[in-house]
This record gives sequence, C-alpha cells and structure tokens, in this order.
Amino acid sequence: MIGNSVSSWAKATVNDGKDWSCNRNPLMKRSPLISPELLERIVDASEDGIVVAEQEGDENILIYVNKGFERLTGYSADEILYRDCRFLQNEDRDQDALVAIRDALNEGRPSREVLRNYRKDGTMFWNELSITPVYDEADKLMYYIGVQKDVTERVETQLALAELQKQRENS
Repeated sequence: MIGNSVSSWAKATVNDGKDWSCNRNPLMKRSPLISPELLERIVDASEDGIVVAEQEGDENILIYVNKGFERLTGYSADEILYRDCRFLQNEDRDQDALVAIRDALNEGRPSREVLRNYRKDGTMFWNELSITPVYDEADKLMYYIGVQKDVTERVETQLALAELQKQRENS
C-alpha cells in the first residue's frame, strides 16, 4: 500500500519506465526548485484538505490525502485511501451541488460547489469543494485534484441572515 505522502504518490504514479525528470524536459531550463519532501511539507501545512482521486468506472478512488483532509474530516489516510470519496456524503446524497459536480466531471471541466459533508464523528460541515481534472500529455484524464474548505461558519451566517430577512418581510 502506498503511504499518504506526496513523494510516495509521485514515485508510484510515474513508475512507468519513462524518464519524467525535469532535466530531460525541453521546457524546463533548470532543476526543480522544490524537492518532493518540501512539497509534501507545504501541502500538509495547508489548512484545506487536498486529495487526489483516480476514476475507476463510476467511482472516484482516493489515492492521496493531505494532513489538512485528516484534520478536516477526522479520517486518517489509512482509513480512507482506495475508497470512493462519496463516503463523505454519508446518506445525504440528494444535493444539487452533487449533480453539478457530476455534470462537470462528465464534461471534463473543473467544478467548485458547496455541499454537506460529514466527519468521522458524524457531524455535518459545509464543504466548499473545488475539483480539477488532471490530464496527461495525450489529453487523457489521469486524476482529479480536490481542495476542500470548511465554510460552515460562512454558510450558517448566510442562512441565518436569509431567515431574518424572511421574518422581516413577513412581519
């Protein structure tokens, strides 16, 4: 099983016999400035959850999550790697945002939606999810990168304000 580190993921995903080093790429004139270890530290320092998923049939299988994802959801990487990411919706699958996300993914375009997700302890949070497809040089879909941000406070404030406005209009 591949660990949840960026360097492990990168090594595993490019182990296809091709030389993917930056020094061989004619577009790259210098060595990379960020080592895999530094990149891992940077990604793990993010407050936002960052995930990498690959599509297998109708499922989007998580193959990498950062520490921000673990803090946000309460799930460790070992608990959820190689699972479809839909477990975060629990049984709450009737959401307009999910339809918009599916439509965007089917069309191969990025999507940013706010949806209800659930932590390991069952508490609901509002998740601003940004998903971007990643293609190889032949324009073949390889992965999805997801960035998750807890926007519960913002959404609850907006909902409370809307309720106050509704009460004001009805009085």
